[in-house]
Amino acid sequence: MSSLGETVRRKVALVVDDDPASLMLVSDALEAVGITVMTARDGATALRFVERLAPDVILLDAVMPGLDGFETCRRLKAPPLEIEAPVIFMTGLSASEHLLEGLSAGGVDYVTKPLQLDALIARIGVHLVNAGKLLAAQQALDATDTAVVSFHPDGRVAWTSARARQFLNQGATLVQNGRAEGEFAHWLAALARVPLSEAGDHRDGDIIVSYLGTSPTREVLLSLSRRDTRPPGPVLAERFNLTEREGDVLFWLTQGKTSADIGVILGLSWRTVNKHLEQVFQKMGVDNRTSAAVMADRALSLQ
Repeated sequence: MSSLGETVRRKVALVVDDDPASLMLVSDALEAVGITVMTARDGATALRFVERLAPDVILLDAVMPGLDGFETCRRLKAPPLEIEAPVIFMTGLSASEHLLEGLSAGGVDYVTKPLQLDALIARIGVHLVNAGKLLAAQQALDATDTAVVSFHPDGRVAWTSARARQFLNQGATLVQNGRAEGEFAHWLAALARVPLSEAGDHRDGDIIVSYLGTSPTREVLLSLSRRDTRPPGPVLAERFNLTEREGDVLFWLTQGKTSADIGVILGLSWRTVNKHLEQVFQKMGVDNRTSAAVMADRALSLQ
């Protein structure tokens, strides 16, 4: 079997078209290469289908009575469905504004009628391969508990890792109804004009959003992390495996305090402070105050 055949075999396609002849034509062509086909004559029926079974690819007529293809796609990609399957629009429309509307609604491709079936199946194969690669990358991120989210250029969420979804569902105001909102949306849009090395972080409460770069498909990749709101002493103690008191001493060292100053602040003698510092230096693998302060300051800056 060809590589294309291996790619599409046993995949499930949802074909949505109000024209029975077109529906049959596409269904027969897909079934001939081993794709299992579900069909729907309107957008509302398609939405009900995907509540029960998530297809691997969706072929969607753009112009249908009632719920048109563009709105159907938006609902497929938005909560609560958030279907990850690639959506390919099929339509007699060829104007550029319709192409842009299809892509902005969440589609990945656009074919015009009358359909070239061989070309359509080839495109389906390409998008299934890309979707598989994306799924593998997402699973790797989930396995490492990494919080990464990807946005389309227009601010729509493309995909999120499991950890990122937890961040977004726990009160962050970054995203509403599947789209970047407020100050975050402005920051996201500005990234297109800023080199990666110059892009600053965006903060939303205790969540820090960092720019990772742009994918070949122009999706903006971001990492999410939670700023540590604990006092600096315990943070340093955890980071460098220190006791709580050693962490406090180290913090005040980063503030430029002498042993005598630290003793006054913490209610210790300067000799006791120096003994704590000896243990701090040993645990951090440094031999002087300056090196310890620089390492500690760097660790705190990453909160």
